Amino acid sequence: MGRSWTIGQQLTLGFSLPVLLIIGLGLFSYRTSVQQVETARRVAQTHKAISDVIDLLSLIKDAETGQRGYVISGMPEFLDPYNGAVERLSREVEELRSINRDSPEHQKRIDTLGQLVRDQLDKLKPPIDARQRDGLEVAAKLVSEGEGKRRMEEIRQLTGDMIAEERARLKERATEAEEATEWHRNVVFGGTLGALVVVLVAATLVMRTLDRQIGSSVQSLQSASSELQAAATQQAKGAKGQVAASAEASSTMRELVATARQIAESAQRVTIIANDTTLAARGGEQTVVAARATIETVKLQVDRIVQHMLELGKRSQDIGAIVDLINELSEQTNILAINATIEAAGAGESGRRFAVIADEIRRLADRVGGSTKDIRSLIEEVRAAANTSVMATEDGAKAAEACARQFVEMNASFGRIAASVASTADASREIELSTRQQSTAVEQASAAIVEVAQTARETDASAGQMLETAVQLASLARQLVGLIRHETPG
Repeated sequence: MGRSWTIGQQLTLGFSLPVLLIIGLGLFSYRTSVQQVETARRVAQTHKAISDVIDLLSLIKDAETGQRGYVISGMPEFLDPYNGAVERLSREVEELRSINRDSPEHQKRIDTLGQLVRDQLDKLKPPIDARQRDGLEVAAKLVSEGEGKRRMEEIRQLTGDMIAEERARLKERATEAEEATEWHRNVVFGGTLGALVVVLVAATLVMRTLDRQIGSSVQSLQSASSELQAAATQQAKGAKGQVAASAEASSTMRELVATARQIAESAQRVTIIANDTTLAARGGEQTVVAARATIETVKLQVDRIVQHMLELGKRSQDIGAIVDLINELSEQTNILAINATIEAAGAGESGRRFAVIADEIRRLADRVGGSTKDIRSLIEEVRAAANTSVMATEDGAKAAEACARQFVEMNASFGRIAASVASTADASREIELSTRQQSTAVEQASAAIVEVAQTARETDASAGQMLETAVQLASLARQLVGLIRHETPG
């Protein structure tokens, strides 16, 4: 299976060949430019060499002309060209030697030329000295010997050969420069044309490949955007349903908080009633203690039994009222406990403990009710005993003893009532505390549900944004398809 090229690799491959061609053309142009610069330098060197040879020949002619002028006229100003030539000739020879230092053949010729120049200057000097010392005839005779003319011809011949050779070299280098320029021009033109052709071919191939790959990618993008749009729509619907459900749950939790508060208030009232009942039971216990003391007094003072019986009847009435109150409280406690049991059953698992406590309260209330019935029965017996004591004092002592025993039992019963009512108060306080804790927990759950509702609304908003993004993505995919197919998107 063929290797799949990425877009970046295809573009890199498509533009690498033209870039390589351009780099090659640049390197070739640089090399040609360096050669042209070198050729220009050599041409300039050749021109300088020709100019230096001509200048050297001209200086020798100036020296010869100045020497002859002085010999003929004897005027010192004619020696100025000669003196100037003597000063410059050595420098010109050295400069010419430095220009042609890379050619041993030219160095040999320059050495020969330098020797000829020195010899020529040496031959020009005696006639000048003779003119200054001996006069015109002696100097003219030295000039007419012809040695200087022959050496001058050699200098002209040598410099002519050097100039001709330099000109031939100059022509050769000019030809090389023209050929190099022509070759450079042809290579640059052909390389540029080839690079353009390669660029066009690579661009065509890359565009065709990109057209296929981008077309496939755009189709996948359209499919993905459609799926994203459907998912965003579904998520928006689900988020709206979640918001509605959260609102209903929040309303239910608020109702549950209100119910829990009512239960707590009821438990608080039960606690207050239980405290009152405890106080009443303690009062009844004190009354029983007083009645017992009274019975003991009856034992000691039988003669005052009638009065004590009357007092006992009065106290019995008070006890009856207290017992009625206790009975009423126990009935209310029983009703509250039944209601608490019903509410606990409705609370489910979290109300199981509360149901146990409520059941215990109901049992205690039943026991209190039974104890009050016993107390009422005892009070009736006391009343009956009091009436019997009034009518039959002879049985008073016996009745007093029986009453003493009954009051002992009553004292124990009131103790049990007080303990039961205290337990009822403790249970009511526990119910109140549990209810308040339940109310706090429900409030926290309600706050959590509110947060869930807020999150659901935010999710709904996000789903709307995602849906809008999916629609925009689908639109962009259609536009991209239009660009790839060279069509205007609808």
